[in-house]
Amino acid sequence: MKTCKAVATAVCIAVSCTGLLAGCRTEDDAMYKTYTPSEEAILPLGRTYYADDMRWCAYSGTGAAFTFTGAKAEITIVGDKIAETPDNEANYARIAVYVNEERVVDDQMDQPEKTYTVFPADATQEATVRIVKLSECAMSTIAIKQIAVESETGIRPAQPRPRLIEFVGDSITCGYGVDDEVAEHHFSTATEDVTKAYAYRTAQELEADYSMVSISGYGVLSGYTNNDRLQPHQIVPRYYPKLGFSNGTFGETKPSALKWDFARQPDLVVINLGTNDDSYCQNDAQRQADFAAAYVEFLKTVREKNPQAPILCTLGIMGDRLYPSVEAAVAAYTKETGDTNVSAMKFDVQQQADGYAADWHPTAKTHEKAAARLAEEIRNRYGW
Repeated sequence: MKTCKAVATAVCIAVSCTGLLAGCRTEDDAMYKTYTPSEEAILPLGRTYYADDMRWCAYSGTGAAFTFTGAKAEITIVGDKIAETPDNEANYARIAVYVNEERVVDDQMDQPEKTYTVFPADATQEATVRIVKLSECAMSTIAIKQIAVESETGIRPAQPRPRLIEFVGDSITCGYGVDDEVAEHHFSTATEDVTKAYAYRTAQELEADYSMVSISGYGVLSGYTNNDRLQPHQIVPRYYPKLGFSNGTFGETKPSALKWDFARQPDLVVINLGTNDDSYCQNDAQRQADFAAAYVEFLKTVREKNPQAPILCTLGIMGDRLYPSVEAAVAAYTKETGDTNVSAMKFDVQQQADGYAADWHPTAKTHEKAAARLAEEIRNRYGW
């Protein structure tokens, strides 16, 4: 997928490059300034990793945001080893760039490095630029390598929003297949877009920052299975304390090898897990009890890392059979720990009338309804 969109103040140009190539200004221009994406220059979005003067992004929605006053901005992105593999559209990282909330770049990293001219304006003006990884962590990662602007004052980090929501989930949170509304089609990063999923939409509705911790096919007790066998390695709790999980690497470093620092504490943690566990548990009472017990242990981990944040446990968009087990886990956790700041909410199950995306995942319409439901619950329950 390589699409560029012309708008009133921004036109995107995607080029393969090993540096700043055609159409880029030279270092001799006094107005032209280049930056590495350190926190002095940008606001990180989600769990990112700054190393070797680059900001690596794995999870859905990760990226960076900055503001500047000027007439031009160029962004250089690099891919991981996945980007070097030919004909690998189903796994290439998908990215977007927004200028003043208008998407001007929508592309896949199918080359080791690309530079995008995202803001060629006719006159100097203020702009906020956001770089967002649309696809999930497991298949591939990217790094923001360099930001260059034509500006007297340079760039500064975008302002963080007053609240932060951490969303913990699976393919639903990732926006799996949302751009492919044919249920019989299968996974591809080219059709995955976290910005159309319920979690991102909820954060936007509540004017909150977000952090996604979501991996397709993963659960609490078991990952997705079609052979009735427990998949104990495909579980989110295993990676929750880490920067992420990916088949791609940050140079030679795996995201799962890096601990997350939890420095910016969320104002709310929303957990939406259990859909993949249901493929293993089904109607087996013992397996459902095992799921609830594993959920209790995961809640303890989430609370350890986030001492003050309310935790809202959700389930139901792709099926609600395990929701009573989620409620049981919340009750058991509260009884054991005395922590009353954990609650549960059931999503409505997706409706045939709203269609189905790839592999029977939620469509944009279903995600829109789920976001409205969740935002209303958060407002009512927490007074936002």
